Amino acid sequence: MAQKWTPNSWRSKPIVQVPEYPDPNALKVVEERLASYPPLVFAGEARALKQQLGEVAEGDAFLLQGGDCAESFAEHGADNIRDFFRVFLQMSVVLTYAAAKPVVKVGRIAGQFAKPRSSDTETKDGEVLPSYRGDIINGIDFTPGERIPDPQRQVMAYRQSAATLNLLRAFAQGGFANLEHVHEWTLDFVKDSAMSERYQDLADRLGETMRFMKAIGFSAEQHQRLRETDFYTSHEALLLGYEEAMARIDSTSGDHYATSGHMIWIGDRTRQPDHAHVEFCRGVKNPIGMKCGPSLDPEELVKLTDILNPENEAGRLTLIARFGHEKVGDYLPNLIRAIEREGKKVVWSCDPMHGNTVSAGGYKTRPFDRVLTEVQEFFAVHRAEGTYPGGVHFEMTGKDVTECTGGAHAVTEEDLADRYHTHCDPRLNASQALELAFLIAELLKQDRDAGEPAIAASA
Repeated sequence: MAQKWTPNSWRSKPIVQVPEYPDPNALKVVEERLASYPPLVFAGEARALKQQLGEVAEGDAFLLQGGDCAESFAEHGADNIRDFFRVFLQMSVVLTYAAAKPVVKVGRIAGQFAKPRSSDTETKDGEVLPSYRGDIINGIDFTPGERIPDPQRQVMAYRQSAATLNLLRAFAQGGFANLEHVHEWTLDFVKDSAMSERYQDLADRLGETMRFMKAIGFSAEQHQRLRETDFYTSHEALLLGYEEAMARIDSTSGDHYATSGHMIWIGDRTRQPDHAHVEFCRGVKNPIGMKCGPSLDPEELVKLTDILNPENEAGRLTLIARFGHEKVGDYLPNLIRAIEREGKKVVWSCDPMHGNTVSAGGYKTRPFDRVLTEVQEFFAVHRAEGTYPGGVHFEMTGKDVTECTGGAHAVTEEDLADRYHTHCDPRLNASQALELAFLIAELLKQDRDAGEPAIAASA
């Protein structure tokens, strides 16, 4: 019999990847204050996302999940949010057109502030300080004052998340996502790229379709779904004190929901079955994601699936594979076979970023060709196994950054220093993100046109 779950039952479990706050009483005061604040998202929204992810699990939709590695307080601004949303809309249109299926849009935004670290400390010039763990915990500057975990940052993160969500809801529901405006979504710095030409060609075709539909009386003014879109938020549920403070009871169902974001996920470093992060996530009713890396044993995956989705509910659990471009074929098939053997209903998504990080010129980067290769291998394995490759999970920005090498508008190792702005891991820029979307679109179209078993088995 599983231990009875409460929002704070995780506190009795072992835990890793947590900061050491110097003043526990100050931390408690902040957590109590956060517990009195309004929810950032609502239970009904989380249920709607779960329903849409259930369609992904059945092979009837595709999950597009992406955004910042780690949001920062310094870069928060309306223009950055708008440009991110623009690129997301472009990617979604590319994928929807190719797959002829709905695309479920989930951003790594409005809550993605905390990051796991490989070491608790960082050393520079002989000085040892706590590692930077994201703006919700401490500052990125290498000074004692900045690196000491500060609970007041949780309040700042909450307020930034609320402001970001307010703007995203306005963009999604206020006409910015109108399909009749599809030509207007291209960012200026992307216009000269090969990806922009491909996108404009698609936009031209879509525009012709929209004009035809309008001529027969089916316009955006008359049909809400043509001028609005659903957009959801997600983040890694790493800082459990914050997540506990944001847990709320839904008045209509009596269930607990994490109201810090529509979807939360468990990282590859914190998915131990008997540890705190799994304990917290098993009890909230949101859609849950879990990163699956090379160290995950197939039988342990089955055990975790039982813990996190005991009712085997489609849309509840998304398994996010992140192996590295050369390791997908070594690890993913055995995980898929274990899930299929047990009849588990899950969404399979590909994170082609985290297993492909290298050092170049003194910077962390991700070669774009490796990112593309991991996506291709992910699709190939699912095709061979007769299962559905349901989504992609990646780190990107709408800014013109030079953090990942390669792409059609090639970023070289020498270019990395030009606009390397990330607070943590390297992100795809808008042109690279759009190029990735076209690659995935081609893979989806191949499966659709060929009637591959992956599609047939899920229809």
